[in-house]
Amino acid sequence: MKKILINISLLLSVVVAVSSCKKKLADDYNNPELNPKANIPGFFTAILNNDRVRPSYWNLRTYLLTGVAVYSQSASFDNVNTAYQQNDGYTGNYWTDFYYASGNGSGDLALYTAMQNTFAGLSATDQANQKVFMEAAKVVLYDQASKMVDAWGDIPFSKAGSLESGSIVKDAPFDDAKTLYATFISGLDEAATYFGASTTVSSSGFQKQDIMLHGSLDMWRRYANSIRLRLLMRISNVDASAQATVTAMLADPSAYPLIDGGNVGTYDPASSDVLLQPLTTYQNSPLNAFTESSSYFAPDYMLNTVMAPANDPRMPVVFDKFGNTVNGVFVPNPTYKAMPITYTSVEQANNYTNFAILDSATFLNNIKLPGIVITASEVNFLKAEAYERWGSTGAAQTAYNNAVSQSVSFYYYLNGLGGGKVPAPTPTDITAFLSNPNVAYSGTSDQKLALIWTQKWAHFGCLQADEAWSEYRRTKFPQLTFVTQTLNGYALPPSRLVYPSIETAYNSNYNAVRAKDTRDTKIFWDVK
Repeated sequence: MKKILINISLLLSVVVAVSSCKKKLADDYNNPELNPKANIPGFFTAILNNDRVRPSYWNLRTYLLTGVAVYSQSASFDNVNTAYQQNDGYTGNYWTDFYYASGNGSGDLALYTAMQNTFAGLSATDQANQKVFMEAAKVVLYDQASKMVDAWGDIPFSKAGSLESGSIVKDAPFDDAKTLYATFISGLDEAATYFGASTTVSSSGFQKQDIMLHGSLDMWRRYANSIRLRLLMRISNVDASAQATVTAMLADPSAYPLIDGGNVGTYDPASSDVLLQPLTTYQNSPLNAFTESSSYFAPDYMLNTVMAPANDPRMPVVFDKFGNTVNGVFVPNPTYKAMPITYTSVEQANNYTNFAILDSATFLNNIKLPGIVITASEVNFLKAEAYERWGSTGAAQTAYNNAVSQSVSFYYYLNGLGGGKVPAPTPTDITAFLSNPNVAYSGTSDQKLALIWTQKWAHFGCLQADEAWSEYRRTKFPQLTFVTQTLNGYALPPSRLVYPSIETAYNSNYNAVRAKDTRDTKIFWDVK
C-alpha cells in the first residue's frame, strides 16, 4: 500500500545520543548487570523499564498494530487475505519477552524470580526493608501475566524460571488460566493491603528506583486495586463471586482506593493515571510503526459510527482530516471520515487521501508517548458497568460521565506531549458532548451497557489494543463487522493466539495443552 508522504520539515528535531540515555540510567538507577551482587532495587527498576508497556517501535509494529489491533479494529490494516493470520515470529518474540530478561521486553518473570532468590538470602531486617520492592514487582508481574493469559489462556507460570531459581533448565508445565486469574486477584489484594499498611520506605531507596510511580505507596495501592478490579470484571460472567467482591470494593473507597482520578475538575492524567514515561526525551518516533503496517488510517467503526455522529471533541486530537494536493495546493478533506472497512486493498491504495488518518502530534510523531498501564477513564468505565449491572443506576451514570470526560482529557494530554496546540474543550463543550444522543447515558440497561463498553473500546484505541481485544471478546461490543478473508483457516480473527513455535517445539509439557491450542478455542472468561 502507498505510504503517506510526511513533510520532514514538520517533524520535531530530536537528537539525543544513545550513550547519554545510558549515562542517565547509570546515574539515576542501580544497574543489576553492573553490580557485583544481585541487587533487588536494580532488578525492580529493570522490571518497570519494559518496552512491551511503552509504545516502542517494536511493540507497536509487531504486536499491537499488526495483531491485536486488527482483531479488535482499534487500528486500520491492509484488507488482504492474510490480515487475520498470526505471525509466529512476532508473537514468539512477545512470548519470550515476558519470560526472558532480554530483547524488547524486561523479562518480568525472569527478573521477579531472580528477585525472589535474592530476597530469600537476606536477613530478616533486610527483608523487611526490601519487601516494598517485592510487593510492587508482584503487582507488575501479575498485571503483565494476566495479559499473557488473556492472549493465550493456559501459560507456564508457577514453575517457570527454573534457570533463575535453581540454575537448571527444566520444562515448566502450563498452569490453568482460571487458576492463574485467582492467584493474580488474591495476590493483588495482598499487595494493596501491604501498601495501605506501610507508612514509609525512605530507607529502602524505593523512591529513587521507582521510575513509574516515584515511590508513592498510595499510587501503588491504587494500581493494585485497579488491576484487581479489571480482572474481577473480566471474570464476572463466569465467576459469581466476582460480583460480591467488586461490590464490596466500590462500597468502601477508603479501604479500596482506585485509579479513578477523583473529581473530573481535578483530573490530571500525568498524576492520576499509571503511565510509564520515557526515561529521557530520546525515543524513536512511532511513525514507521504506523506507516509500515498501514495503521495510520482512521478505523471505520471508531470514527464513522462512534465519534463523528456524536461530534466527539476527541476527533481533532485523535485524527487528521487529511486531503489532496490540487494544483500544488494542499486541500484538506471537509469532514472527519474514515475509509470503509469493506474497501479492498486496491480501493484502499487508490483512495486513502480522501479519508482521515491518525493525528501526527498525538501519535505518528510523538516521541513522548508514555506506556499506558491503566487510566482513570478505564477504571470509571469498569465502575459504571458494575453499578449498572448490580443495582446503582445513578452511580453508574456518574462513573460513565467521568470516564468519557477523562478520556477526552487524556487524549488532549497526549496531544500536548507531542507538541499539539489544539485548545482543550471547555466544561460547556463537555456537557454538550455528554448530552449528545449518541453518547448520553440513557435507554434500557442493555443499551447503557453497550454505551459503556463501546466508549471504553474507543478510549483504549490502538495504544491499548490488547485491552481493546480482550474487552471486545468478553462483551462482544462494539458490534463490529469483519470482512471474511479467503485464506483457508484465517477467514476471521481468532478467539486466542496459538502458542508460538519457540514454546511448542521445546517445552515437553506442550502435549498437555495441544488439544486446545487452536485459534478458535476461547479464553475461559469469553462466554458471550
